[in-house]
Amino acid sequence: MNETTYPVAPTLGERARAALGRRNLVFVGLMGAGKSAIGRMTATQLGLPFIDTDNEIERVSRMTISELFAAYGEEEFRALETRVIKRLLRTGPRVISTGGGAFINEKTRKQIERGGISLWLKADLDVLWERVNKRDHRPLLKTENPKQTLENLMNQRYPTYALADMMIQSRDERKETIVREVLEAILDYTGKGSRHEQD
Repeated sequence: MNETTYPVAPTLGERARAALGRRNLVFVGLMGAGKSAIGRMTATQLGLPFIDTDNEIERVSRMTISELFAAYGEEEFRALETRVIKRLLRTGPRVISTGGGAFINEKTRKQIERGGISLWLKADLDVLWERVNKRDHRPLLKTENPKQTLENLMNQRYPTYALADMMIQSRDERKETIVREVLEAILDYTGKGSRHEQD
């Protein structure tokens, strides 16, 4: 757009998009953290395509995540997930929401480090449980005590998620507020932030 027809200051989303450059923004975190919902809204603000890796895996394999786990086991599923994420990172920039175990896999994590900026959506146990216990499609929670399983996953995975470039607390707050925090985090991380500017 021509400068003369664009007198207003760039929005927060436009500034964050410029700061990202050609890099992908990759959401990581546990199931229920809001990676898909917040990721999709963030992509809209950035003017970038959004893709959920679980949906992409289901599309290319023509099986659901639960079916893949049942048929091939977690190890084979992770190998497929790594290949899909590698391909997505090569054709960015875009906003990518990953499955809960993706960033835990060292191969996948290295690819994310090379091809994007990672953002951990961190959530407390009660927030996650409130969101995931209404649905029955989480293969890792098909246990006798799913809440305990979820807590165990948090204890195992949070130290690795903490390796992400940025962290935002996912909580019972308006999604627009979380998205704004994500955009501000991009600017801060890339050194383009200026706290006093408003969008």
